[in-house]
Amino acid sequence: MNRNTYMIYFIFFLILFFLVSGNYIIKISMDKRISSKDVYIKEKPQSYTVHIEVDRKQLKLIDRKNEEIVKSYPIATGKISSPTPLGTFKIVEKAKWGEGFGTRWMGINVPWGIYGIHGTNRPGSIGGNLSAGCIRMRNEDVEELYSLVDYNTLVLITNGIYGPMGQGYRELRPGDRGADVLEVQKRLKQNGYYDGGLDGIYGEGMKTALIKHLKDNNISLTDRITANIYESLGIVLME
Repeated sequence: MNRNTYMIYFIFFLILFFLVSGNYIIKISMDKRISSKDVYIKEKPQSYTVHIEVDRKQLKLIDRKNEEIVKSYPIATGKISSPTPLGTFKIVEKAKWGEGFGTRWMGINVPWGIYGIHGTNRPGSIGGNLSAGCIRMRNEDVEELYSLVDYNTLVLITNGIYGPMGQGYRELRPGDRGADVLEVQKRLKQNGYYDGGLDGIYGEGMKTALIKHLKDNNISLTDRITANIYESLGIVLME
């Protein structure tokens, strides 16, 4: 081999050496960064619950790990004719809407309708019973909440001391919707009268089941569910 050939081989092996050693050094450097306490690659598992108190017009973000209230926001809730749904749900949709829904929307999986937590272009409505059942927040507040919660975050909605009954027995009629309707459906199903879906909607199937229950218990037939019928189903108001 002549001198030029030796120089070509030498340069080739030199380049190869630097490539291999360089990759090795980069790998070690990256491993150190990943293991460093200052670098946290994986997201922390979420531990938040959203608690909405309809009666107090407050939305609280609670850290379940230590049961501390992380944030608290004023809200507006549903009108008497279109109440905010009560119960335990999850956030199943997140979007950046506009107009009457403000700047953010977080849909919750209420089985009897479309409800969510959203902003508003009417900040003066916060604190009142003015919505069609959704939970309104100021835009700056809903944007902050939107950034803190993720899909499947639990949303607990209460209204007073009686759980799904809100602040007492509501007289139910065909077509009504809500957590109290859902509770009646559950009791009728447990007692073998109702075989429909547990959707919180007072429809014909639930009405038929109710009539069977009334007949078997010698209660005057009606399609309206009043306090005595709740009690006959074992639904008792308890704090």
